[in-house]
Amino acid sequence: MAPITRSQPDQLRLPGQAHVAPGPHDQTGMYVMHHAFRRDLGRFVVAVRQTPIGDAPTWRALTRRWGRFAAILHHHHTVEDENFWPILVRHAEERGDAEALAMLVAMEDEHGDIDPALSDCQHGFQAMVEHPCADHRNALDVHLTGAREALDAHLGHEETEALPFLQEVLSTAEYAVLEAAAGRGYPARLIPFLLPWVMDELPVEARRRILIEAGRPLAVVLRLVTPFYARAERRAFRY
Repeated sequence: MAPITRSQPDQLRLPGQAHVAPGPHDQTGMYVMHHAFRRDLGRFVVAVRQTPIGDAPTWRALTRRWGRFAAILHHHHTVEDENFWPILVRHAEERGDAEALAMLVAMEDEHGDIDPALSDCQHGFQAMVEHPCADHRNALDVHLTGAREALDAHLGHEETEALPFLQEVLSTAEYAVLEAAAGRGYPARLIPFLLPWVMDELPVEARRRILIEAGRPLAVVLRLVTPFYARAERRAFRY
């Protein structure tokens, strides 16, 4: 790749992250979402294996919590499919970069593989609510482990190849359009959940950086909604 000569922000490196893509566009939003997806799937795997089969309230809480996770991930992937990949494909075609084109096709294909895995997990959680038994728990464990492996591989692929390509080819104006698209379209009911969810388990420096950049209004809202989020998390992930 050609060297980048534009000024470069200090990019975040978070636990579990496969790569940091240096460049002119601040990838904080992308990296914190990836961190939250990895964190959640780790929590769900532990919860499914340790929650007693007969604890109906906790399985209901886990099922609701999975629905929120899946809704956020679906929105994230939809934004990438409808906004990120098309503009990157255009740049790859203009450059005659067959390797980049193949990588971007793989990004979309991986989304196609992840979606049914998430659906299998949703059905598995619902089965534990309606007909709790060891067989249903074991099946859910298998589906959830597979979804976690597929998503982690995809996020790693995106961090090591797609985001560096993005840093190389996108203009400031093009990236601003993508950033705006990423923030649109979340159901209103998810917003009070989304804010503390993104901040959960972030390193102190990362939290401080996000709050400074977002400004005081976000910090105030975060203080208001975090206690409700924390109580719901304790109900779902109590084991």
